[in-house]
Amino acid sequence: MLTVQNLTVRHGALAALDGLDFSLQEGQWLMVVGPNGAGKSTLVNAIAHTVPYQGTVLYRGQNIRAMRASAIAREIGILSQSYAVGYAFTVEEVVTLGRYAHQRGVLSRVDEQGEQKVRAALDMTGMTALRNQSVLTLSGGELQRTFLAQVFAQDPNLILLDEPTNHLDLPYQKRTFELIRQWLQKPGRAAVSVVHDLSLAQA
Repeated sequence: MLTVQNLTVRHGALAALDGLDFSLQEGQWLMVVGPNGAGKSTLVNAIAHTVPYQGTVLYRGQNIRAMRASAIAREIGILSQSYAVGYAFTVEEVVTLGRYAHQRGVLSRVDEQGEQKVRAALDMTGMTALRNQSVLTLSGGELQRTFLAQVFAQDPNLILLDEPTNHLDLPYQKRTFELIRQWLQKPGRAAVSVVHDLSLAQA
């Protein structure tokens, strides 16, 4: 599904990644472990094609560089370690934004299939009861589950998780990773997780 060949990212004279090679098959969950500053987040950004890099990143045999941004957004979802929210969107509105890449135009409405994906994502993450609540009133765990629901609603086949539980208490960490485990049960999916806790990766 994902093949990374000789991936190198430089920030001036500093090589954040230097000649990295790996492959990921459908159904696999790769855990990338390392201390702060080791280049873990840079790896996620390079796969997502949001930072300049040297080397090759292939998604299902196709070079990421040759894919349109909208196609990448339909296939690859990203969950970051934290989100800054400054607007009083409801939980459902934030989750619905995950369907943007599937819409035909900026002003087009979410279709019935998209609405089903949003409802399923809210249900899977346990956020249905809070669907009409402002995200500004949520706890850290609830906010992270909201953005996880957004990724699920996006319905990608590959999820990149950049330390998504870094600021969460242990119960929320376990819940988040259990949801990812459930999501991976559908054929044709895979995940890459960046973590700094070796015990979490082993679990």
